[in-house]
Amino acid sequence: MIPKLIDAEYRGDYRAWLRFADGKEGEIDLRDELWGQVFEPLKDKRAFARLTVHPELHTLVWPNGADFAPEFLYRKLSAATDARKTVSHRAAK
Repeated sequence: MIPKLIDAEYRGDYRAWLRFADGKEGEIDLRDELWGQVFEPLKDKRAFARLTVHPELHTLVWPNGADFAPEFLYRKLSAATDARKTVSHRAAK
């Protein structure tokens, strides 16, 4: 099943808050993913901030045609969420 992104907000720098149809939500940092011809313009934070959710593709898109596969975003969010849980678990010990 392809995850469906239903909401996104720009959170500063190269970070975005995402919410998927299954309820998974959180913040990811895409700084390290902005390489290659289509993503290079997004290194300008004003351009990056123009992210939107495509109504049919259910993923992040930008006016210059850049987009990320929803599966990639979902995996990145899952990894970020797992990393935060590990850090908070270690801090609780």
